[in-house]
Amino acid sequence: MKKIIVTGGAGYIGSHTIIELIQSGFEVVSFDNFSNSSATTYDRIKSISGVEIPFEEIDLTNRALTNTIFEKHKDAVGIIHFAALKSVPDSVARPIEYYRNNNDSLLNVLEQVIIHGIKSTIFSSSCSVYGNLREDQLPVVEETTWNEAECSYANSKQMGEDILRNVAKISPQNLIALRYFNPVGAHISGLNGEMPSKVVNNLAPIITQAAAGLRDKITVFGDDYATRDGSAIRDYIHVTDIAKAHVKAIELGLSNNMKTNFDVINLGSGNGVTVFETINAFEKSTGLKVPFTIGPRRDGDVEAIYSDCTKAERVLNWKCEFGIDEMMASAWKWQQYLIKNNITG
Repeated sequence: MKKIIVTGGAGYIGSHTIIELIQSGFEVVSFDNFSNSSATTYDRIKSISGVEIPFEEIDLTNRALTNTIFEKHKDAVGIIHFAALKSVPDSVARPIEYYRNNNDSLLNVLEQVIIHGIKSTIFSSSCSVYGNLREDQLPVVEETTWNEAECSYANSKQMGEDILRNVAKISPQNLIALRYFNPVGAHISGLNGEMPSKVVNNLAPIITQAAAGLRDKITVFGDDYATRDGSAIRDYIHVTDIAKAHVKAIELGLSNNMKTNFDVINLGSGNGVTVFETINAFEKSTGLKVPFTIGPRRDGDVEAIYSDCTKAERVLNWKCEFGIDEMMASAWKWQQYLIKNNITG
């Protein structure tokens, strides 16, 4: 059984990816410092998969500790690197912390990839690398020229891809950056999803919390964008679809079928959905009303972005299975699980 390391495995996308890796026959070990997650995530993974996940609590910005922990798991053949700070507004306020955490950890991981000859490395990148695009640049293809990053988080991902691109020139290992768009939803079982945190920035959990009465209302940040209803446009993708794409990518990296040893691939639904349309989808799929108010635009937000997923279909043999209604329904199922089990983050 091939061993895959998943950094940030207790997180939202990482935990769903572990579930899909297990179902695809891989052995998994998770690395996480639990800065924005909890080890209880592994209990939920076990309840779904029946497999107890071994894990290491580690801060990957510590080079010496990273070296020690990789030596312990030197039989790993692949790694999926999720571990990173990811809040757009938080990165605007704390740029130094974001660069140090996101880029130092990547450098330490890649050093071990080279030392131990780990064949397949998947880097969790982001559509935010493209910056603010003109309407005629949409949908986004992988060759779209980057604009200036709108926040330190996005810039850290731009830098991360540059690092991978240069490492690929001097290393035989296969490196793939997956630029995914906006992950939402929860596992179909309703037993795993995005855990609440002190500062919630993603739209879906804010909507479900408002519908559940855990917050008075949601704020739509900007209704004066040059879009069809004035709210920002995003490409929402079910978290399980993203997880399955990571399994496809790790398998590609383990094969001998890559044309070059570095590649970038967009992961999205290919459809742009506005904030108001997302709220409507939730109300349609659950029968509940979402109270909201209009606020000013947030620093770091882009007006509109959605993907062209042709390359993902061609290279990974992957495409989305779930639509926006199913995303919202699963997010609400997860919210009900949180309430039932008195989980508040």
